[in-house]
Amino acid sequence: MASITIRKLDDDVKTRLRKRAAGHGRSMEEEARVILREAVERKEGPANLASAIRARFAPLGGVELELPPREPMREPPRFG
Repeated sequence: MASITIRKLDDDVKTRLRKRAAGHGRSMEEEARVILREAVERKEGPANLASAIRARFAPLGGVELELPPREPMREPPRFG
């Protein structure tokens, strides 16, 4: 197993890490390992915004909209 050292960690961050670790019944070191493990194991999200929106709302089911029938285009106006 490898080891790392984190320098210049804000006191506030250390305090919040200590409280979070205590809340989970772990040491600060174990809590940091869990946080790092979860951060690097996250799967990549969708490649574009449309895919992200579709994935977010897919569990809710779809909606079928009635589209009006297409009509022929109007003639463009004639100037002159």
